[in-house]
Amino acid sequence: MMTILVEVFIGLAAGIAVGTGFVAFLTVLGIIPRLMQLSKSERHLHSYESAVICGTLAGIYLSFGDVPIDVPNLVLAAWGLFHGIFIGMLAAALTEVLNVFPLLTKRVGLEDQLLILLMALVLGKIGGSLFQWLIFVK
Repeated sequence: MMTILVEVFIGLAAGIAVGTGFVAFLTVLGIIPRLMQLSKSERHLHSYESAVICGTLAGIYLSFGDVPIDVPNLVLAAWGLFHGIFIGMLAAALTEVLNVFPLLTKRVGLEDQLLILLMALVLGKIGGSLFQWLIFVK
């Protein structure tokens, strides 16, 4: 009984730590407002909020639920594509907020290749997500 209580406490503490980090990532760094500003879609603020909440809840359910979901490869491909787009946009927004890539390309001497570097990252994330969902998940 004591080990179960310890496991529950550790799981709760880890969940709070991860949740706090996720909220801090989204709010303090201003990732979603920056994405809205770049895409000129400020009028869809409630859609962004709903998408983050629904995506988080769906991710939790799919991670911890025991219900297997059998879907065709086409659905998995679309799912992987959306994962890649989301992760790529998030990485691009984060690096723009922190000016990581402009500083890196300036130091390496590739200022003219910044767009190519960002597109390679985005396409690599999309490819990696598709590979994960089509090969490892299915």
